[in-house]
Formats: sequence, C-alpha cells, structure tokens
Amino acid sequence: MSIFDFAAGTDPALAEPGAVCSRKACRSGASWQLLWNNPKIHAPERRKIWLACGEHRDWLEDYLQTRGLWKETLPLDAGSPDSAPEQDS
Repeated sequence: MSIFDFAAGTDPALAEPGAVCSRKACRSGASWQLLWNNPKIHAPERRKIWLACGEHRDWLEDYLQTRGLWKETLPLDAGSPDSAPEQDS
C-alpha cells in the first residue's frame, strides 16, 4: 500500500481484478476506453488508452479534450487485446 492509496482510503490488495477506471482514487470497474495521444511527443497513429467507469467517463473525456489530446471513446471490450491500459498519465 502506498501513501497515495492510504490517503485515498483504498488498498490495491483489495481491488477487484480486471479493468479499473483511470480516474485518480477510483477503483470502479471500467466500461469505456478513451483513446488519446499527445501530438508533441507521439506519432499521429499512436493511441494511448485511459479506462473509465460510467461515472468518470465525461470528466476524463473533458480533461483530454480541453488539452487537445482526445481522439475517441469506445466501449471497453474485455476480450480485446487493445483494452489493456497504459499505466502512465
């Protein structure tokens, strides 16, 4: 458990396995994938993925759109190999 998990009141050991929302301190299951890239550092065809629960989808999408990074939002397909999130912010 890190100090950030402690501050958020979460314990990663208690988190359910599977896709988890990328919103800070949210441990809800994800049902959406937000595809984005930073044109200053990524090739145009590269897509990074943040996962979102229904509650945080709009917030994360707005965050990316405001910064000009958002490309598209798709339903999370648990069987898709592309559904694994990249762990950086």
